[in-house]
Amino acid sequence: MPRPVQTAIWARQAQWFLSQSRRRLGPMFTLDIAHEGRWTIVADPELIKQVFTGDPKVFHAGEGNDILRPLLGEHSLLTLDEAPHMSQRKLLLPPLHGKRMEGYEATMSEIAAREIESWPTGVPYRLRPRMQAMTLEIIIETVFGVHGGARLDELRAALRDFLDMMTNPRMLVPLLTLGPDRLPSYPPFRRRVERVRGLILGEIEERRAVADLEERDDILSLMVGACHEDGSPMGEEEIHDELLTLLVAGHETTATALSWAVERLVRHPDKLARLREEVEAGEEAYLTATIQETLRLRPVIVIVIRRLTAAIELGGYELPAGMNVVPSIHLVHRDPTIYPEPDAFRPERFFETPPGTYTWIPFGGGVRRCIGAAFAQQEMAIVLRELVARRSIRPTDPAPERPFRRAITETPRRNAEVVLT
Repeated sequence: MPRPVQTAIWARQAQWFLSQSRRRLGPMFTLDIAHEGRWTIVADPELIKQVFTGDPKVFHAGEGNDILRPLLGEHSLLTLDEAPHMSQRKLLLPPLHGKRMEGYEATMSEIAAREIESWPTGVPYRLRPRMQAMTLEIIIETVFGVHGGARLDELRAALRDFLDMMTNPRMLVPLLTLGPDRLPSYPPFRRRVERVRGLILGEIEERRAVADLEERDDILSLMVGACHEDGSPMGEEEIHDELLTLLVAGHETTATALSWAVERLVRHPDKLARLREEVEAGEEAYLTATIQETLRLRPVIVIVIRRLTAAIELGGYELPAGMNVVPSIHLVHRDPTIYPEPDAFRPERFFETPPGTYTWIPFGGGVRRCIGAAFAQQEMAIVLRELVARRSIRPTDPAPERPFRRAITETPRRNAEVVLT
């Protein structure tokens, strides 16, 4: 197909396009998408392993994420490669793992409980917007360290406006028309970016001036106090770009994954009942399996991208420098040779076979695996635990919700509409 036709289908029906292409062309094929160049889609775990374990100097992820550069900036973990990427990764890794994560659990639980208790009962209610509100609140408190007052209200409103722009399907039109280089000149985009930028820089300046910086455990405070290996502190632009990265990568994706988890559970009342029983008993295994199965069956993002800086051989083909190699999360997760009955929602499968490094890849893999994976899974576990403990849930319509593409994420078409009691 011509590039414009492929691009139009990809923008609206990415999962369908991948599945049809895999069926017709096998586990390795090319797509041609506007402003992205040519993609070699890879759906074989052995080939995906070669990509994820390949030389980071050859497999560039930052260049493959050029489309995110006007949104996240030049210093974003997602747009950097090689040594600059690893330097930023070392600074951001400690707050998102280990004991630091335990410190966020109480905040996450408190926000989730407060939000869930505010939901109406007995009427159709769309959960995805409320999941967005909840995950935004968690990020504002744990990442930005802002608690209450006018500053919180202003920051929440600006970030919500910015995120709505990013998840609005209509934003695909100017993005695909203008491309990432010219998008910053688009007035609606520029206004939102500048508003958020001013507020974030203000938060950074305020945080540098506090006397109790070392006693704070929010991620902004930790970044302000962090130093590179040469002893130099993180600059304002670095902190700004990484805060936006954590916001964009950790907000919409987690809210969507939670929405899918509820959408699947309410259409499988036996699974929901088992989850509730195990949560009430204080057990975690089925909750973890439910999250794993949700992320397998309904990955929020369907691909990851690596841009080649040198020619390679992969799967019997010679791929030139500049080609994008694209492991397909969606296709690997739906491979019947890996997951029997791949379209079935069956958390129990992960008791039989634990997630594989190259067959369960909702967070990508290799040295570029999503740095916030542990944060996201902990957040999902806490929210689902609070939800099933506090509310009974049933679907408003027994028919499953189909995926609806919002910019780069795949969301429930009816926004996970349920009735709560």
